[in-house]
Amino acid sequence: MTKALNLNGAVAVLTGAGSGIGRATAVEFAGRGASVVVSDLSKDRVTEVVEHITAPGYPAIGLTADVTVEADLETLRDAALERFGRIDVVMNNVGVLAIGAPETLPDEAWIRTIDVNLLSVARSNRVFLPGLIAQGSGHVINTASASGLLGYGFDRLPYVASKHAIVGVSEALAAYLGAKGVGVTCLCPSGVITNIHEGITVYGEAATKPRAPAHQIATAEDVGKLTADAVEAGRFLVVTAPEVHDALLQRANDIEAYIRASIAEQTGAQ
Repeated sequence: MTKALNLNGAVAVLTGAGSGIGRATAVEFAGRGASVVVSDLSKDRVTEVVEHITAPGYPAIGLTADVTVEADLETLRDAALERFGRIDVVMNNVGVLAIGAPETLPDEAWIRTIDVNLLSVARSNRVFLPGLIAQGSGHVINTASASGLLGYGFDRLPYVASKHAIVGVSEALAAYLGAKGVGVTCLCPSGVITNIHEGITVYGEAATKPRAPAHQIATAEDVGKLTADAVEAGRFLVVTAPEVHDALLQRANDIEAYIRASIAEQTGAQ
């Protein structure tokens, strides 16, 4: 368990909140009494989400922000502080995919994916953690993936690498920040109904869509509720498919057998 936080009266800043999981989580946070700061690359999406949240009377503001630009995150922080006076929750939720056979992926695929997915968390840490640490309370949510827990994404290795890194970073942060009164949640969804396809770049002709185990598909709203529950319960890991827990146990108990089974499954699929 990490440090729990009551969302009622909290101020939450979310990146990638113009659609999908980020949007659903922002709406869920607002419904639980949080003031919400929505950010996204798309101005139109930011406007739509803010209007959706404020229509019933919930407090929210929105800004466009590029997570590859640290100054944009600083502007986001400053706007939140100016409007609401504090920040309690930070959700790092932006992600892109580069798909292709491992032997075909160029450096540009790796660089862009790591810059957007992983280095955005590093930038967020520099911008937001000093304030959370100074006040001795708060919560950080890093959106990773089931692909960050299990290596089944051979057709999207840069994504797998970035998400594994986010899981590791989140574990280390939980130990570091927990002693300072700040909780950490690592969100590792499997299939979720979102518009992530907009962030997919395909290299080569073999791979046309992400491959993943046949886990139950969750809605973004389901994930938003799970995320809010985790913050309020002080839970570190959030998954959207129970099969992930089973696979983690299998791998931990006998990784050689787990890898053999993965190879056999792929061999049978060819």
